[in-house]
Amino acid sequence: MLADAAGIAEAAAVLASGGLVAFPTETVYGLGADATNAAAVAKLYAAKGRPSFNPLIAHVADVPAAKRAGHFNALAMALATKFWPGPLTLVMPATELVCDLARAGLDTVGLRVPAHPAAQKMLSTFGKPVAAPSANRSGHVSPTAAEHVLADLAGKIDFVLDGGATPLGLESTIIDCSSDVPRLLRAGGVPREEIEKALGQKIEIAENGDTHAPASPGRLASHYATRAKLRLNAREVMAGEALLAFGEPLPRDAERAVLTLNLSHRADLVEAAANLFAYMRAMDEAGVSTIAVAPIPQTGLGEAINDRLMRAAAPRG
Repeated sequence: MLADAAGIAEAAAVLASGGLVAFPTETVYGLGADATNAAAVAKLYAAKGRPSFNPLIAHVADVPAAKRAGHFNALAMALATKFWPGPLTLVMPATELVCDLARAGLDTVGLRVPAHPAAQKMLSTFGKPVAAPSANRSGHVSPTAAEHVLADLAGKIDFVLDGGATPLGLESTIIDCSSDVPRLLRAGGVPREEIEKALGQKIEIAENGDTHAPASPGRLASHYATRAKLRLNAREVMAGEALLAFGEPLPRDAERAVLTLNLSHRADLVEAAANLFAYMRAMDEAGVSTIAVAPIPQTGLGEAINDRLMRAAAPRG
């Protein structure tokens, strides 16, 4: 639907109902979901066929909206003042507004104020952060027109807001502002040299690899670790363990569990994905020492769920 007043209103309504909306930005088309709604975000991962729960950029209408989702330091404020609205994403400590699943369990959040007028109007009308990776199947070329979105995602999403071809066609630059030392996590629409000129200093470039860039998607092997030890693919429960279940029937001797949380009683992987990080946090808060994790199918979102569980179970240090 065209990005006129009626299209903007319908897009906001679809987001409010937990649906998925493809919308134009100045970079590429984004696939948006209510960033405060874990179930909606889980549907987004499923639609993209995203191989792991990489943290998603939360798009907001303006700086005041961004301040409700993240804690700004002087560095982040300087960059926001200079480059927003625009193709720059700032990673900073998160408030609780953006859900755990959209942040992939991290304590940071990536925030952006897009410059595209249709995106601006939709975000202002909706009034909450919109989690939005590019609106294509994972691994495919990023879309710069509505027809590209439909070629990849027709039948998998609820609404496409057609704002014509995107002017930039290149994803946003991502800068880690979670400390006083800026780091480039991804090159993009704002050149590094312009950022360095604005700050009056050089910025670090994050290396690739699992040990260097905890604010970037899925790269720190044990970053998602619970305080409790995880025992994966558990088909029985040992005395004193908590149980993170999936579907029915429960593993053998489930009555031994000191605490049981079922990711999805009906064995729905989308529901399980929506509950994963919240349930892991709840078990940590309960003070359990060991968590028996029932087997999760290695299909669809199950691949991403198992990826995060394996990271959580990885040896510390």
